[in-house]
Amino acid sequence: FKGSLSSVEVAGSVASAIREVLPGCEVVEVPVADGGEGTVDALVAAMNGSIVSCTVHDPLMRPVIADYGILGDGQTAVMEMASASGLTLLSSSERNPMITTTFGTGELIKDALGRGCTKFLIGIGGSATNDAGVGMLQALGARFLNKDGAVLGEGGEILHRIAAIDFSSVHPALEDTRFTIACDVRNPFCGPEGAAHVFARQKGADDAMIEKLDAGMQSFSRLIHSTTGREITHVPGAGAAGGLGGAFLAFLNAELKSGIDLLLQTLKFSEKIKGADLIITGEGRTDRQSLMGKVPSGILEEAKRQGIPVIVVAGSIEDTEILNQAGFQGLFSIIPSPMSLETAMKPEVAKKNICRTVAQIISLVNL
Repeated sequence: FKGSLSSVEVAGSVASAIREVLPGCEVVEVPVADGGEGTVDALVAAMNGSIVSCTVHDPLMRPVIADYGILGDGQTAVMEMASASGLTLLSSSERNPMITTTFGTGELIKDALGRGCTKFLIGIGGSATNDAGVGMLQALGARFLNKDGAVLGEGGEILHRIAAIDFSSVHPALEDTRFTIACDVRNPFCGPEGAAHVFARQKGADDAMIEKLDAGMQSFSRLIHSTTGREITHVPGAGAAGGLGGAFLAFLNAELKSGIDLLLQTLKFSEKIKGADLIITGEGRTDRQSLMGKVPSGILEEAKRQGIPVIVVAGSIEDTEILNQAGFQGLFSIIPSPMSLETAMKPEVAKKNICRTVAQIISLVNL
């Protein structure tokens, strides 16, 4: 329920409505996200973790406070790169992927390494960047040199000038660190379907910038291959977050996974739902796109394996027939009467509407 309620708040509203109708019912609340916004909060809430705040640099190298989570094991850091390098940190006039950098994302990782973290789960949606992860690597100690051996600065504009990579001062803890990246974008690193051509325009690039960025990505991809032996040009997901996915693959030996699959695996969701009679999930808007790697689709697939019916509560619902055919037992809008989107998204209104709708559903189930 983006912009209205967190996953934790929605789960709490659903649970209170169920208990109101069936006081003796066992209710298991599992806050879930799909690797995008809300991922850190959902995992921290479910895994006895804590939130850490630190000062990093935003996409234009201005100081900004960003949060990430450390799970209950004390070794697993969960992050959303958008908290440090996201589009929402910039005004529309400030968007320019030639100069924006993922440096702040690298600073988040560095901070967590300093706290003893050895495992990282990182969502890489919502970036303001197209620097192929160079900024992130710079924050971790890497240096990128031009043909004369001079150290280059930040942003996508330097990619075509990188002639060599110096890893001699890279953070030593990276050698024993494992990265898993939540990534639902399947685009390759570069080319017609790559990072620059598909995503750079929404980050502020014009046609000339897009061509220059893609040429830089092509050049950098060749250098990656000759330097590391890794060929990432056509790997699905390497183009995510302006090529950040490719940097994680090439330099940090990361594994790219579907966001919802990664989250459900980390949450041990399959174990938590064993023996359940009913699962209630939802989102702000449910339609056919909900079947494409969103929270409800991941929950439905696991529930199917265990034979548990799933119903959806949402602000608005479209494509009901397609969603029913996919396996959802029922889909229910929480909106009781005509109201503006602004009103419907007020937290107190949304909570009330969720509670009323779920109470009616459970009353019917109880028949």
